[in-house]
Amino acid sequence: MLDKALLRGFAFRMGRTVSTLIAESLAAAGITHAFAVPGESYLPLLDAMRDVPVRLVTCRHEAAAGNMAEAAAKLTGLPGVAMVTRGPGATHAAIALHTAQQDSTPLLLLVGQVGDDMIGREAFQEVDYHRVFGSIAKQVITLREPARVAEQMASALATALSGRPGPVVVVLPDDKLALEAPPGVALAPAPLEPPAPPQRAIQAISALLEHAERPILLLGGPLWSADDSRMAELVATRLGLPVVTSWRRKDRFDNAHPHYAGELGLGANPALLAAVKSADLLLVVGARLTENATQGYTLIDPDFAARALVHVCADPEALRRTWQPRLAVQASAGEALAALATLPPHERTRWVAEMAALHRDWSRPTAVQSGVNPADVIRTLSDQLPPDAIFCNGAGNFASWLHRFHLHRRPHTQLAPTSGAMGYGVPAGIAASLLHPDRQVVVVAGDGDFLMSAQELATVAHEGATPLFVVMDNGQYGTIRMHQARDYPGRPSATRLTNPDFATFAWSFGLHGETVRSTAEFAPALERCRGKAALIHVLVDPDEIAPGRRLAADL
Repeated sequence: MLDKALLRGFAFRMGRTVSTLIAESLAAAGITHAFAVPGESYLPLLDAMRDVPVRLVTCRHEAAAGNMAEAAAKLTGLPGVAMVTRGPGATHAAIALHTAQQDSTPLLLLVGQVGDDMIGREAFQEVDYHRVFGSIAKQVITLREPARVAEQMASALATALSGRPGPVVVVLPDDKLALEAPPGVALAPAPLEPPAPPQRAIQAISALLEHAERPILLLGGPLWSADDSRMAELVATRLGLPVVTSWRRKDRFDNAHPHYAGELGLGANPALLAAVKSADLLLVVGARLTENATQGYTLIDPDFAARALVHVCADPEALRRTWQPRLAVQASAGEALAALATLPPHERTRWVAEMAALHRDWSRPTAVQSGVNPADVIRTLSDQLPPDAIFCNGAGNFASWLHRFHLHRRPHTQLAPTSGAMGYGVPAGIAASLLHPDRQVVVVAGDGDFLMSAQELATVAHEGATPLFVVMDNGQYGTIRMHQARDYPGRPSATRLTNPDFATFAWSFGLHGETVRSTAEFAPALERCRGKAALIHVLVDPDEIAPGRRLAADL
């Protein structure tokens, strides 16, 4: 957090404006990075950012700026901050709002707006943000009164973090930003103690665990700390529980731990799904039980929920939205795990071993008939890079190889959108590299996914970031092609792609570039690329569409 004496110095300097107070509010909240595409609609704020200890990262597209901010929030636990201009800039950034909503990520999107004298006239680049963003943001706030800016900024930051975290849009009318600010200091959001489970709920869970023979602990949800993950390991070991993680939340638990049984999500292990259905107690901590984690809401039925589901989540709306569980408890994951760690120990050695064996078998690299084996590529990354390496990805079939074969060993090592947004991995990796320049950051991307945000290699060069990009190039939108082969065999449509030489593309931005045409070439290329901004272009057979599945067999 920024020193209060320093804030007072900001407060009384000459020429203090509304924009000054906005910038100071970000610093007061402990935010160290903000991500922006500059625009004339918020020039005074751009100027004010020069005077606060917040690094303003210049991006090349507003969607990337928003995604960088969303990724930064996942890593820091503080609201991510993106700044974009009005109209086209704001709507470009909408994808980050949707991802922050679905991923429960605290995000602050500062957007320019026409002045109040122009509102309602369909002025140049005017957008009614309250109507456009009202369904995907927790709140849309317009800063119209200089006397309330400190209050509203603190409220916006607090709202992004409170309850179920999510995105807040702060609208900046351009005729207000240069107005004189009132005396006073910027306000940091007040600390809020997370909800703890009632003792009677913990006692009820204890009684259920006492009689359970096949219980499973399902972990997920946003903003986990390293302490939360350590506590989860303690709970699993003490209570004899196999652990499953929700979709794209694998880093909540050490994937090499003897109690880890796998991930629920797209392309989940069929044996794991069968085991979950056979459980006599499913203890869910933190996760919201979304569509992908529950296999289209089919993994749990009303009878199972009433008999065997215990759902612990900080978001009260998530607890009884789809099912009516045997026990619903509003509590944060960390507080719930701390309470569970006090329960009497249990041993279920055989059950835990059976579940862990499912994951060991599932995560063993599969073979391919031709070309580079993506499973071996991912396992090489997993084996050769340090356990705190941060892995980032967007959306596409390429991600199935990453999620299945990489073992996350530490918290805060996975940046992946549960919203299924393409183009996320590149900006997420850049943000991660800037926030953690001492750690290896890897972006695994498909060719279609990568080119949705590839312009941000310019940001890599400009900002001095050092992520490694691994681009799996099969010359197609692979997920859609796979679905076409299933539903319209022999009739591909609009899924073939023409791509550049990605290694040469990387070199043009000053990055190191390599091309890999065989599995054996990948490990030496990785060794040459470690510790620097680099891209490895991996040429993949387009028929090797997913682990253990060849596209040609579907035609």
